[in-house]
Amino acid sequence: MKLNYKIIFHFFGLLCLFNGGFMLLSTIISLIYEDGVTMELMSSGLIVVLMGVALMVSTKKHKKELNKRDGYIVVSFGWIVMTLTGTLPYLISGSIPGFTNAFFETMSGYTTTGSTILNDIEAIPKGILFWRSMTHWIGGMGIIVLAIAILPLLGIGGMQLFAAEAPGPNADKLHPRITDTAKRLWLIYFGYTAAETILLQVAGMSFFDAINHSLCTLSTGGFSTKNASVAYWNGQPVIQYIIIVFMFLAGTNFVLSYFAFKGKIQKAIFDEEFKLYFKFIALFTIIAALIIYFRADFSISSIDHPMVYGKAEASFRHALFQVISVITTTGFITADYTLWTPFLVVFFFGLMFLGGSAGSTSGGVKVVRHMIMIKNGFLEFKRALHPNAILPVRYNKKAVAGNIVFNILGFFILYMLSFIVGALVFSMFNIDFESAIGLSASSLGNVGPALGNFGPVNNYAELPALGKWWASFLMLIGRLELFTVLILLTPFFWRNR
Repeated sequence: MKLNYKIIFHFFGLLCLFNGGFMLLSTIISLIYEDGVTMELMSSGLIVVLMGVALMVSTKKHKKELNKRDGYIVVSFGWIVMTLTGTLPYLISGSIPGFTNAFFETMSGYTTTGSTILNDIEAIPKGILFWRSMTHWIGGMGIIVLAIAILPLLGIGGMQLFAAEAPGPNADKLHPRITDTAKRLWLIYFGYTAAETILLQVAGMSFFDAINHSLCTLSTGGFSTKNASVAYWNGQPVIQYIIIVFMFLAGTNFVLSYFAFKGKIQKAIFDEEFKLYFKFIALFTIIAALIIYFRADFSISSIDHPMVYGKAEASFRHALFQVISVITTTGFITADYTLWTPFLVVFFFGLMFLGGSAGSTSGGVKVVRHMIMIKNGFLEFKRALHPNAILPVRYNKKAVAGNIVFNILGFFILYMLSFIVGALVFSMFNIDFESAIGLSASSLGNVGPALGNFGPVNNYAELPALGKWWASFLMLIGRLELFTVLILLTPFFWRNR
């Protein structure tokens, strides 16, 4: 099974066209706000567009079939191509000095992680900030299509559970229905982004802040236009509640949003993963809110802004915001939760491993995988007592194939091993234990804020250069469901058979 290099590079050319087009869109923002980097953004966009055109023209005559090996390469190296070309606006404008820093910021953008090396975000030209937010939005949009159309084809465990509900591929060639699926989901994605932008502007944000935060919310990214992130609006609870609603939607399977808009609301709200996702958020919010109310120092939690509706409302809002932000791996902050209580530090660290729903823009392990593992664990007790009984794991009242269960268990083991190895490598750079495990969990789960010296109110500027490259690698493998990237590191993948 030889690699179809022409179709692979044809896809890379298409990605460059998309990337360059969005850079040119950022040029318009730069021109409107007269921030002084219009020509730099335009040059970046044109360079990337020309690269895309050259690749597509030179690979015009290619076979239409895309086999599994081609798929793995397109997905993994496609993200790297996007990141490498996406650094140009930062480098040409001089907004981020050094290729390592620019690559880290761009990888953090496309993987919707939200970690940043910028010390003064508000000093960055608006066109560059818009491009930075746009990398989130492009990455989030790409993840939806991957989850629905590509990853099930590659056999990534957990994704098949809802893939049957969405029109998608059923053979080793790209099926026309992928285009239909992508159009529907992109329309929902775009609609949510536009709706949040309007609501945030009505609530008191400037248009620029509103559109940037909307781009980063729906992608569950976390880049902000303010140094204090969403804590900047602690005196305006309505803004924070709007962001909470859209973070919740972004962490939900987008296929369920499609069903809801088609009038199949019961199919959406009675989905097992959605119900558990909602219950997790409700339970964890209650726990966090009670601890904040009774034990946390709220003068710290409020960060220079007065409490508007009293301690009870503020405790609930901060708890709900941070729980949803971490579970959906968005990474926006309204407070430094590492200062609340030691219990809440460990609590939020644990939430980094949860993740939102499969088919959403969130990172992490995903709720559906936890659900399948928990169900399988309980069934093992029954199997021990009744070894001859046939006891399949069920999801949405349907039996889950054994290979999917094993794939999910394998994924979780590999995820935890990656986390441990990730923390060990960070510790080699003389990073303390708390910071190392926080960096590993946050990068792998695409969360953004970590612990210790890289906590919610800090950034990644002080991370050594090799640490930034390692964090970028963890972001990539976490975003692309581990197997997709790690299989490329195995010798048998490259053998022609």
